[in-house]
Order: sequence, then structure tokens, then C-alpha cells
Amino acid sequence: MTHTFPPPPLVPPRVPRRQRLTRWYRAQSLRSRLTFLTAAAVAVAIALSALACWFIVEKQLYGQVRSDLQSVRIPLMLPSTSDCATTPQAALKKTQNAQNSGSHPPAGGPAPRDTQYVFTGPAALVCLPPGSTNAIVIQTDDAKVLQLKPGQSMIRDGHYTNGTPAMVRVVWYPSEIPGYPAGMVMVASSTENVENSLQQLALILGSVALGGIILAGLAGRFVARSALKPVDQLTDVVEHIARTEEVGGTIPVHGSDEIARLSASFNSMSTALANSRDRQTRLIADAGHELRTPLTSLRTNVDLLIRSDDTGRPLPAATRTKLLGNMKAQMQELTVLIGDLLQLSRPDTPKPGRILAVVAVHELVDRALARAKLRGPGLVYETGTEPWFVHGDAAALERAVINLLDNAVKYSPPGGTIDVRLHEGVLTVRDHGPGIPPEELPYVFDRFWRSPSSRQLPGSGLGLSIVAQSVREAGGEVSLGPARDGGPGALATVRLPGGPTAG
Repeated sequence: MTHTFPPPPLVPPRVPRRQRLTRWYRAQSLRSRLTFLTAAAVAVAIALSALACWFIVEKQLYGQVRSDLQSVRIPLMLPSTSDCATTPQAALKKTQNAQNSGSHPPAGGPAPRDTQYVFTGPAALVCLPPGSTNAIVIQTDDAKVLQLKPGQSMIRDGHYTNGTPAMVRVVWYPSEIPGYPAGMVMVASSTENVENSLQQLALILGSVALGGIILAGLAGRFVARSALKPVDQLTDVVEHIARTEEVGGTIPVHGSDEIARLSASFNSMSTALANSRDRQTRLIADAGHELRTPLTSLRTNVDLLIRSDDTGRPLPAATRTKLLGNMKAQMQELTVLIGDLLQLSRPDTPKPGRILAVVAVHELVDRALARAKLRGPGLVYETGTEPWFVHGDAAALERAVINLLDNAVKYSPPGGTIDVRLHEGVLTVRDHGPGIPPEELPYVFDRFWRSPSSRQLPGSGLGLSIVAQSVREAGGEVSLGPARDGGPGALATVRLPGGPTAG
């Protein structure tokens, strides 16, 4: 019989603590992260300052105790069996008993307190001077003093026999000193007060550090709120634009810091978006207005043809031919208008499908002149072109030159002269027509703008807009104004960056 056991429960993998902290930090808001970083930075600074202060005070206090021990003059002492024993504890007990019994101190005078003598020899003795209240614990490292010169000393940390911490100075005296056996003299000074002071200082510094961290957190919160207030305003404006799709909103800019630069950049972007939407709306409205006229005419002509067929009264052949010719012309006008709209709808940045290469401007000017002569066969063309090469879109530049020549042909009187020159990258097209009034010059490159005096002429008002866009894409400049010699007509000037050679 086969037993089926349920699969063991899946245990999620344990996420490392560092990764959990990283996820938690990234999940916080920018204000919380700024507050946390401010408090953390202040906490680290306070902690380092407190530690440095504590270590400096510790070094000073222990250094003072060490200096006091180093300056103590240690008298020698002859061993006395009444005050000596084999251990510090036993020697302290004998000294206290002798003091209680009223015994006199040994010859040689009293020694400093907290002094202990350790005599070496066949029977090692530990002796304490009369009146001693403490005995010093002997350590194995005290034997290192034997490697020093006579009279030299070493200082170490130690304890009294009652457990009180102390700093101990150990001096070695060899047996060559007359009247005194070889031995060590140990002088100790209690460090209990020093340790108590250090503990109190650590408590004070810890309290100050904790209070500083709390104040740093509150200050960080205040600073984060004040610093990020422009960001909150920016967020509100962006959310309002996203919610209402009303571009053009701005926020006040104060100062010149990074937040102010961000606010100014957003205001510029918002204004640019608003202008772009306005241009788009105006383009759609103007395009609709321009399309309405040929479409209305087409619909009228088509309705007339259909009504004549439905009523059984066909139009005369000449009238019908004229209507069909008008319809064809209107269809061509629509085709040109749609092509111009597509040309203007291209962004200023090159698309992957567009071909940018070195363009021979003088060659495309010659081709554009050949087409212009077909459209204005009765005009006189005075030309002079020099080699000039530019990096750009050949088709767009040729379309721009053709539009300039078409504009000159349109406004030239019968038998008029059109002057076309290309010299050192400057293309000029001069006609001898009525010219452009000064008050209309600022609008000549606007989309669908047409002079009131030329509304009866064919065209959509997009030709010069296409010229301006194509020249800007090639990095050049274009202008249109009156003739320089003060004569009749208009002068179009195009400046293109490049050189006289293809390299």
C-alpha cells in the first residue's frame, strides 16, 4: 500500500537584513528619507564628538594619575617579620593587627600609604608599611620589571585586595644596594574616582547625544518640509495638469538653487507645452478653414452635376467641361494643402526614416530654377550660384527653395525679373513685385497667414512656413524683407552653415 504525504509547506526565502533595510528606505517618501538622513548625519557627528570627548577626558584623568605616581618618591624598607607575610592579604592583616596592638613602626621612618614591598630570596616576603589600609594584588607581569635597569619603573593597571581598581607603579631594586635585600616596591593610587567620573561623563554625553538626535530629527523634519515645499507645489501643479489636461500652469520661483532651477525648468516646459497646444489648435482651426473652401466648392460642383443628371437636363458640354476642370484644380489644391500640412507636421528632430547627408545647395537651386521657369515662362531669371555644401535633408531643402521661387513667381509682374544668387552660403531671391508692407513682415512665416492683398491668389499660406522650418532644421536662418536698393519687390535671404567643398 502506497502512502501519500502532503508536500511540506513552502518556506519563503530569508531576505538579508541589508536588503530589507534597502527596501524599507526606498519605500519611504522623499521627506522621510531627507529627515532620516539629516538625523543620521547629526547622530553620527554627535556620537563621534561624544566618543572623542570621552576618550580625551579619560586620557587626561588617567594621565594625571600616572604623573602623580611617577613623581612619588619611594623610600626603601628593611623587611620585618612582624609586618611581612607570604601574600598581600596576610601582610595587610598583620599590619592591621600590629596597628591595633600599638606597635611602633620599624626603623627608617614611615613609607607612603598604598605602598607595598616584595622582597625576593629563599623566602619571598610581602611587607606593608605601618598604617597601611590596602594591599596591592601581585600579577605575574610584574616580573617584567626585572629586565629594567635598577631604579627604573613600569606602570600598569591593577587592583587592591578588596577589589578597588588602581594604577600601580612597580620599581625593581637589586641586591647590590647595601643593607637592603633585592626586591620590588609597588606604589598604587586608586582610580575608582576616575572611573566614577568617566561613568558620569558617559551618562551625560549619552543624554546630550540622545537629545541632540531628537532635536536633529525635528530640525530635519522642519528643513525637509521647508526645502521640499517648492517640490510639493510642483507636484500639485503636475497633478492638476494631469487631472484637467490644462497646460500652462506655473509655480513661483524663489532663489537660484537646484529647486528654483527645477521650478524654472518646469515653468518653461509648461509654457512650451501650452504654446505647442495653442499652435496645434490654431493649426487645426486654420487647416479646417482652408480645407472648407475647396471642399465646399467641390461639393457644390458635384451636387450640380448630380442634379443635372437626376432632372434629365444635362449641362452643356462646355459648362460640364469647365466644372470638371474646376474640380480637378480644387483637387490639386487639396493635394498641395495636405502635402504642406504633412510637411509642417514633421518634428524638428530627425526621424529614423529621414535621410541626412551632404547636400549640394547649388545643384538643388539649379533644379528648383528649372521648375520655376516652367511655372513662370514669361519671366526673366538672373542667376549666379557658387558651390556650397550643407549637411541636411535634401528633399526638405529643395522644397524650401522651390517655395521661395514659387512665391517670387506668384508676385512678379508679367515680364518681371527674378534675381537668384548663392554666394558663400547665402541664398537670395529677389522679385520686382508689389513687395510686403512693413506691418506684415512679422507674420510672413506664420502658418496659414496670407496678406489681405493676396487672398485672391492661389495658395494655402503654408509655403513660407515650410521654408522657415526646413532652414531651421538645417541649422540656418531665413528672413524676408524689402529690397536693399530701395526698389520694388521683396528680398528673401537664406543663410546655411556649410562649406564650398563636400568635405
